[in-house]
Amino acid sequence: MICCGLLTSGKEPVPLKSVKVELEVRDHVATVVSILNYENKEDKPLEAVFVFPMPGDAAVCHFSATIGQTQIVAEVKEKQKAREEYDDALSSGQQAFLLEESDQSPDIFSLSVGSLPPGESASIRLEYVTELAVQADEGLRFVLPAVLNPRYHPQGSAGGSVQVTSVPASLVPYSLSFSARVSSPRPVSKVESNCPLDPLEYLNTEQSQATVKLAAGHKFDRDVELLIYYKDAHQPTAVVEAGQTSAKPGTLMGDPVVMLSLYPEFPQAVMSSLASCGEFVFLLDRSGSMQGDRIKSAMDTLLLLLKSLPMGCFFNIYSFGSSHEHIFPKSVEYSQDTMEEALKKVGEMEANLGGTEILRPLKDIYSHACIPNQPRQLFVFTDGEVGNTKEVINLVKKNSGSHRCFSFGIGGGASSALINGLAKEGGGHAQFITGTDRMQPKVMQSLRFALQPAVVDISVKWDLPKEVSVSVLSPPLTSLFQGQRSLIYAHFTGQSPEAAEGSVTVKYSLAGHPSQNKLHFSLKPAENSGLTVHRLAARTLIRSLEMEEMERRGQPYEGVKKKVVELSVQSGVSSTFTAFIAVNKGNGETIQGPLVRRNVPTPSVVQHSLSSNDSLDIEPQQPHRDPLLQLVSLQKASGCWELDPALAAAVGKTSEEVENTKPASENKEVWATILALIWLHGFKMDAQEEWELLAMKAVSWLRAQNAPCVAECVEAGNTLLGCKVQKDALGI
Repeated sequence: MICCGLLTSGKEPVPLKSVKVELEVRDHVATVVSILNYENKEDKPLEAVFVFPMPGDAAVCHFSATIGQTQIVAEVKEKQKAREEYDDALSSGQQAFLLEESDQSPDIFSLSVGSLPPGESASIRLEYVTELAVQADEGLRFVLPAVLNPRYHPQGSAGGSVQVTSVPASLVPYSLSFSARVSSPRPVSKVESNCPLDPLEYLNTEQSQATVKLAAGHKFDRDVELLIYYKDAHQPTAVVEAGQTSAKPGTLMGDPVVMLSLYPEFPQAVMSSLASCGEFVFLLDRSGSMQGDRIKSAMDTLLLLLKSLPMGCFFNIYSFGSSHEHIFPKSVEYSQDTMEEALKKVGEMEANLGGTEILRPLKDIYSHACIPNQPRQLFVFTDGEVGNTKEVINLVKKNSGSHRCFSFGIGGGASSALINGLAKEGGGHAQFITGTDRMQPKVMQSLRFALQPAVVDISVKWDLPKEVSVSVLSPPLTSLFQGQRSLIYAHFTGQSPEAAEGSVTVKYSLAGHPSQNKLHFSLKPAENSGLTVHRLAARTLIRSLEMEEMERRGQPYEGVKKKVVELSVQSGVSSTFTAFIAVNKGNGETIQGPLVRRNVPTPSVVQHSLSSNDSLDIEPQQPHRDPLLQLVSLQKASGCWELDPALAAAVGKTSEEVENTKPASENKEVWATILALIWLHGFKMDAQEEWELLAMKAVSWLRAQNAPCVAECVEAGNTLLGCKVQKDALGI
């Protein structure tokens, strides 16, 4: 039990007693209020450091502490000033609290609770706002992380002052209560979670407001994940929020701000013609933490990906840990031979490459020139525990003109800052695979996005009353995908007439077709909407400025830093250069006794994501293969199957049965391919997302054969397999 070394020898409990979380979701933006209750059970004053994770794009906007009857509200100050003030307070015996984000990764905050007298309790209130990501099935995902797996710092890099420690969840001595209130212009159809919930309660007849809470008895043994579903989620919306009355007009906080959410719908004709070219580079994490189900699931997923690639494209597979490897020295053309060689090497992979050093393999990939007329698509799979997140994201941003990056966070410890940052800066899409989620459907959805033609020449045009001017706070849109949301924040100045309206038009070109989406909205701010949108808008601008500052390192960048500090202090939203500081100047009595420093454990959870078919698999020497993967593994790169005993076994028949029922005039490969398609449609419709692309490839191959007896083959195949699949349903 070495991991509990931070508890005292007498196993005295750490001072955090309970955590209470209240979540307010408006449409697709969340405000999170956390109340942390501490108690010093030592006989000396205590300084504790509690490190906790937060979504990478969250904006921390309030921090206060209550000790006994005294409440102290923290102010945002420049980071160095705040640290000095904290140290001064402690050395003069005053209570102090300091909250700051890690320099390396924006999703780790450390909270120093300084000088708590013996026997005293303190309650800390922390608020942040965040955008909720849209999942493959259109659910909005909120995660309250319970685990910050130890972050991997590359050798030779400064680990920063934040040292994260973890203990088994059963030993985390604090309790959690969690409740959520959801409201939207559209009805809430359902809320799901990976943890037991009390039933959803609707607050109005339109069912557009609801509350839900965690069932009693939850222990912090996993991330709490909520998935919120609205009816008609794809409607574009605009939320206009009034400025703060106490802030001066002409500033971001004093004026109205708008948040636009856009869901582009692309013409069906363009969507059905998936690209038949591209350079597909897969980058797989093989660090020790990927052992067991994670690496196995990733290998099964690579099988589906490789079988689904179009003929004529190029591909390569890299894997990384402390060092990195590649299957081919550079990307090769996709053929039966190269596919077989890659699958053989994938089958031999293990999670045995040590730590998580992702920067070097990325540099290696980017050092190869792009192949003309083969757009580069990068797929990154990791359980996402790195210490140099900002450096990695910056490298992807620098190369964003030459590729799209699709990222996959595996397991409960994946850093949302890393996974979302890779996709956002790489013009791709991020997916999270936690608990018992199957990786395959999510990855195949991203492959469909990668095969969609890239959207180019994106422009946003505003049409507003002449008295109103607009400044856009979000970085320019670089990617749009069918069915995916894009958010734009903008700041309005000037006096708008009563009942004024505005509109915004997004124009873009898709596969040579110019296209546009227009949205009309009222300029009248929503009632009592708080400052959530302002804070997220400030956060967006702060993040853009921070990126700009990182790119200018070594040149004078004080101007950018000054802007960030000003904006952070004005909006009350944290940044890399600021921290929240609270000092209780109280009754002036100094606190007696030497300080004890104690790190509060954050729980570490060993996650096993068992997919339904292998949970009962106990004998490693006889690995039982999922029947779907068994059939898929036999498909040729061209899309066809061969008539052989392995195919017969995969569809549950003997070689004789399969040979003897073949229509006499049809060739063996056409018959085998039709049988495979009937089996997929007849028995595996629940996993259609996983095999849809490789089935399309099989259908294209069949069409090219101009086979004479397709209808006869479909009939014979249905009779043999006991199915009733129509020829039209197969797409032949």
